[in-house]
Amino acid sequence: MTQKEFVAKLDQPRIVAAISAAEGRTSGEIRVHIQPKSGGDIRKVAERTFERLGMTKTALRNGVLLFIACEEQKFTILGDQGIDEKVPAGFWDDIAAKLTIRFQNGEFTDGIVEAIAGAGEHLATYFPRAADDVDELANEINIEP
Repeated sequence: MTQKEFVAKLDQPRIVAAISAAEGRTSGEIRVHIQPKSGGDIRKVAERTFERLGMTKTALRNGVLLFIACEEQKFTILGDQGIDEKVPAGFWDDIAAKLTIRFQNGEFTDGIVEAIAGAGEHLATYFPRAADDVDELANEINIEP
């Protein structure tokens, strides 16, 4: 499936709303990035994208990136340093397992929305939203040609 076809199947307003809702429970910042291919080690490419999107600049270093290489049907979930220092190993495994099943069934929007909600729920435990919390990163989907 091409990136254009993948993106056309997404309910982008629903995904952006899911990000806003999840961030309403946590000080964590969640971004979704879509590109055609990873062009190599998906984790390394996602780490570079994480940096490029300014996600390491959050006050608590608690950004989360859902990086999707849609033409390869691959994804990875990255948490910033502040998250990695606090959460147990395998923190993202259940979200990744559910997202894999959703993607295999062609349920892309549902899978992404569910992953975002799960990330928000998990992060709320370690990074509850403060009364003076500021939305530090844009909530829109980042789509790279």
